[in-house]
Amino acid sequence: MNILLWHVHGSWTTAFVQGRHQYLLPVVADRGPDGLGRARTWEWPASAREVTPAQLRDEHVDVVVLQRRRDLELVHEWLGREPGRDLPAVFLEHNAPGLEPGDGPVPHTRHPMADQADIPIAHVTFFNRLFYDNGRAPTTVIEHGIVDPGERYTGELARAAVVTNEPVRRGRTVGADLLPGLAAAAPVDVFGMGLAGLHEKYGLDPARVALHDDPPQAAMHTELARRRVYVHPVRWTSLGLALLEAMHLGLPVVGLATTEAVEAVPAEAGVLSTRPERLWAAVREFVHDEDAARLAGKAARAAALERYGLDRFLGDWDRLLEEVTR
Repeated sequence: MNILLWHVHGSWTTAFVQGRHQYLLPVVADRGPDGLGRARTWEWPASAREVTPAQLRDEHVDVVVLQRRRDLELVHEWLGREPGRDLPAVFLEHNAPGLEPGDGPVPHTRHPMADQADIPIAHVTFFNRLFYDNGRAPTTVIEHGIVDPGERYTGELARAAVVTNEPVRRGRTVGADLLPGLAAAAPVDVFGMGLAGLHEKYGLDPARVALHDDPPQAAMHTELARRRVYVHPVRWTSLGLALLEAMHLGLPVVGLATTEAVEAVPAEAGVLSTRPERLWAAVREFVHDEDAARLAGKAARAAALERYGLDRFLGDWDRLLEEVTR
């Protein structure tokens, strides 16, 4: 198939474009949200092609994977077609409800596609489908798939790793306010985008909390694998792909028992709790017990491979796309 989709979520798209199709990725002059094009920090195959709006008019499009309401407008504008009517379409929902402006209160958040029945909503977690009011829209869940980075865990550094984007802006949502408690339990490395100002906002000691701003994915995987334990302090999210990548690498997990994390991380793979003091005790234990950390990390990798493997993910998407284009 020729699949039209926008580059909205780099890690998710990295997995999606590993399939057997042609992937048409809009690109505009400023590489803004309407057309970011191919990724620059992930390795994507040649089948993921950049197309300008003008070039897109000459392309045969079999199906569009929508990810924002804006995508509907762009399909109208660029192709003159109606998603769900004369162009098969799926709406991929990455987010948990309540994360976007105008979402409304949880658990009463009504999905923006809830009033139509022509375009199925594909949620990335069962939690998200449960908590959205999906109205009369058909729904399905296709859980994440990960391009396996390999079991690379060494745990040689007695430090905790956190991956988060824009923690200064997103604050309590991603658990940025919990970092002082974590840093008291172990030295911390924070990886992600938009980290400037994090020390100042939360009174973090640079000697205890090191920031690694926007590293390339491959480099980040290498560095994560050197840390003793992965910490997921996020209160409200969909399901962070960095968490699943850390599990694939073989890191043990300590995290908040919120949203889909309780389904993703089995008991033998680490510790989940809604009590920060229990989490910090688990971090201390893993930091000081290399054997326990390695054993939990192996369980984390096994669980991630079984549930979030790439082949299952691509197969699930093939079945859905074949259904909507039939």
